Amino acid sequence: MPRHVTITGTRSITAQAETQLTGLFDDYLRPFADPNATFYLGGAAGIDTSALDWLAEHTQAALTVVVPCTVADQPAVAGEAIHRWQRGGRLAGVVELRAEKLGSSAYHARNRWMVDRSGFVIGFPQGSDSTSGTWYTVNYAADQGKPRLVVPV
Repeated sequence: MPRHVTITGTRSITAQAETQLTGLFDDYLRPFADPNATFYLGGAAGIDTSALDWLAEHTQAALTVVVPCTVADQPAVAGEAIHRWQRGGRLAGVVELRAEKLGSSAYHARNRWMVDRSGFVIGFPQGSDSTSGTWYTVNYAADQGKPRLVVPV
């Protein structure tokens, strides 16, 4: 049965957390990343890009990047990763939601779009600030009655 998973996480990764990501992804993404799985990733710097790179390199899961405006509006490191995996044939799709302007409402709309199409959400928050986009997404999934896995970084 196909599985659709949203990945959400902090844009700010400490040097210490960076060294732990491979192990965290191996422990908490790999079990859900079978060839029938589809992952939705937000296309931002930080966890989004790191998870995209790891999933593209280590799994056969389908990967769809969803951005609030266009790929051109994403941070350079994120845009480069999106284009690299697109050229490499690893992306099932890139969804550009074309919000009028970047900001919290555009990011939240993007995150809701991903959660609405997923049956499961994996969050990689930094800290417990309930106003962060990661916690917004995890809480939105909870409100929708969807299972969540929270992996602090």
